[in-house]
Amino acid sequence: MSIVIMVGQLILGLSILIILHELGHFLAARAFGIRVEKFYLFFDAWNISLFKFTFKGVEYGIGWLPLGGYVKIAGMIDESMDTDQLAGPPQPWEFRSKPAWQRLIVMLGGVTVNIVLGILIFWILTMRFGDSYIPNSSAKYGIVPGEIGKKIGLVAGDKIVAINGKAIERFDDLTSPKVLLENTVFTIQRGTQTVSVTIPRTILNDLSDHGIEEFISRIPRNKFIVDSIVPNSNAQKAGLARGDSIVAVNDQPIAFYDELKTELLKDKGKVVDLGVKRNNQIITLKSQVTTDGTIGFAQSKNDLPEIKTIYYGFFGSLPIGASRAWGTFTDNAKGLGKIFKGDVKFSKAVSGPVAIANLFGSHVDWVHFWSLVGFLSMVLALMNLLPIPALDGGHALFLIIEMIKGKPLSDKFLERAQIVGFVILVTLMVFVFGNDIVKQVMKK
Repeated sequence: MSIVIMVGQLILGLSILIILHELGHFLAARAFGIRVEKFYLFFDAWNISLFKFTFKGVEYGIGWLPLGGYVKIAGMIDESMDTDQLAGPPQPWEFRSKPAWQRLIVMLGGVTVNIVLGILIFWILTMRFGDSYIPNSSAKYGIVPGEIGKKIGLVAGDKIVAINGKAIERFDDLTSPKVLLENTVFTIQRGTQTVSVTIPRTILNDLSDHGIEEFISRIPRNKFIVDSIVPNSNAQKAGLARGDSIVAVNDQPIAFYDELKTELLKDKGKVVDLGVKRNNQIITLKSQVTTDGTIGFAQSKNDLPEIKTIYYGFFGSLPIGASRAWGTFTDNAKGLGKIFKGDVKFSKAVSGPVAIANLFGSHVDWVHFWSLVGFLSMVLALMNLLPIPALDGGHALFLIIEMIKGKPLSDKFLERAQIVGFVILVTLMVFVFGNDIVKQVMKK
């Protein structure tokens, strides 16, 4: 059932994005009096469609090949490669008969809608839920680095006070794209010493394999008290109770929650001695540790760091939401730049349908769903702007060249460019899909 939910969310999210993207092209074309012949979600390869109907001269439908969607615009060389209509003289309702600036607007209509949609989603989410973050001042016990963080020189308990010399207000900034995509130096308070740690330019390669928690945990280091016990868990069988403090594992003293997790992982699948403080007395309990390195309890929320939320009004939320949307666009553009520079491997950076489905998750959380749709909308806008023939960016590039030259490129050139672009895109799709599968297999 979880797979069905995951796939269902993926299809719903991508369908929303594809339909609205193509609607941008459709509305722009109709605004300039250009005839639109088809409007399809997914591709009806070999003219095979799952569903279709005709309304006011336009065929609307759902194709069987879920690799995107398209609008077929009269008098335009597109992915359908239908060149028969170009054999006759240009007609006033055709794409090729319109001025280059109008055709450029039509080509950028989809990207424009994606950007507007991304801003709209982040605006509404900000207005409804505010802007939440953990103040860096509440990280009084410092950070919990993962294996990647330890490898670059971070130590549990480090207090990171500045990024590139600028004081930190939000703890969340430690794992932000600004840190991961730029040449970043942490200023750290370590006991009585002040030290600096430089984030490697290639860190995204490691994060792709292991996740952000193996860099720095999103939750600051914290002490803990047992709150709730999982029914029939090893913790319950051992006699652990609400209000207990675990102060040692196999005589190894612990004070923080991350230390407990580390010690339990050392003895996963085994029985351990827990030193437990209860009513100001130390008792010893024996507990089996699961193969995941847990015993089955939740810590008190009172021990977790403060989360601060700033709420904005209707208009105040707009610049915050727009900034989040645009930040997504620019961060992904910087990520592409790092791929071209060689700092990040292409196989590590790209994700396809399998990875995106995993991002949606196996249960329905509408806030998470719409946040991810907003993120993907901005990514889709960026990807479509790439100057690859068959993408909107490729068409736009050819139109800009036409405007500079003062005459259109030949139909033969455009046909060949479209074929080259289509081959590139299919190759990329196959690679990305295969890369997703390999990553999933490697995780198991």
